[in-house]
Amino acid sequence: MSDPSGGTQRPIDPSEQVPSASPTGSYGVDPSSSGVDPTGETARDTFDGDPSGSVPTQRPGPNRIQIGTDPSGVQRRQPPTGRGLGRRAPARPAPRQQSSSRAMSSATGRDLPTAIVVGVVIAALFVGAVLWRPVAVVALVTAILVLAGYEYFAKISEKGYRPVVAAGLAAIAAAPLVVYWFEGLEFVTLVIAFAFLAGATSFIGARSVEAGPLPNMAVTTMGIIWIGLLGSYAVAILNYSNFGGGNDIGTDTLALLVLGVVANDVGALFVGSATGNTVLRPWISPNKSLEGLIGGTVLTIVSLIVVGIADLSTTWNDVGELLILGVVISVMAPLGDLTESMFKRNLDVKDFGAVVRGHGGILDRFDSFLFVLPAVYYLMVVLEPWASR
Repeated sequence: MSDPSGGTQRPIDPSEQVPSASPTGSYGVDPSSSGVDPTGETARDTFDGDPSGSVPTQRPGPNRIQIGTDPSGVQRRQPPTGRGLGRRAPARPAPRQQSSSRAMSSATGRDLPTAIVVGVVIAALFVGAVLWRPVAVVALVTAILVLAGYEYFAKISEKGYRPVVAAGLAAIAAAPLVVYWFEGLEFVTLVIAFAFLAGATSFIGARSVEAGPLPNMAVTTMGIIWIGLLGSYAVAILNYSNFGGGNDIGTDTLALLVLGVVANDVGALFVGSATGNTVLRPWISPNKSLEGLIGGTVLTIVSLIVVGIADLSTTWNDVGELLILGVVISVMAPLGDLTESMFKRNLDVKDFGAVVRGHGGILDRFDSFLFVLPAVYYLMVVLEPWASR
């Protein structure tokens, strides 16, 4: 047979197999798996005799594919999976420079001298607000929550998300004010609902689903609930100073709560730094140990009972109730701390901010309070008769 190009075409040997262009189809599926051989012949698993009638030869059966592997051995690029996430490429963090002040840092990475000074300043601001009037405490709580919310939204924006910052910060600021004004938590749900509606409708004007309405509304709503709603329980506790047996009911409970959380943090810090060997959750934080948890619990309970024995509280004067209060704080404070550490690990950041030197950011300092506040509020309602309406 002559070749159109002018040459001579070599006869095809029937024993030769024509290799297929690729053992797999466009989706990684072997065409032979459907019963069709890539050479165009019907695949058989039988023994065919040699045309000469001699020893039978075994024809290769259809290729087999192991699920999860590519038989061609070629590394295939995975299809993009981020459609609609609405995330920008995260900003590249600047390299950290080692400061000489780190020489006095503790084993947990916190600058202890600065941390102690800042802690004293925060405590002094709280005590001053309590001694002045409840509205000053409301203003202080609102300012702390707004700063914490700003840190949260700034950090997740840095990591590529696009939260509705205006709606989120407005809701966080409004939550404690609404609780104080209406003397209850009933209307704070309206704040969350309006913020959600405002945020969701803002994405309707986006050009495509690439704006990521679902994940970005999720992180926005999470910030409102985590910081705004849980933080507003401080004002709900404070509201009990406006009625009942005395004007120190709410502020007294809030002061004991602050004392318990600070004692828990200090006890966990020093005991964990000295003897901490059993890490609670290594994948969340390698610095939080079982020994630190026990140390924080002991110091919390002892501090609150000393207050009761010394008759420094006009509200919580029963040792049994103070013991229960100490246990609740010792359980919820580490949970709040671990939750924030879990979020930071997910975002691959060390702190949410650096507003308070020696403590990380505002949110890093007050993360434990966000879990303790609602727990103590409902404990107060159950244990103290004056707290029941």
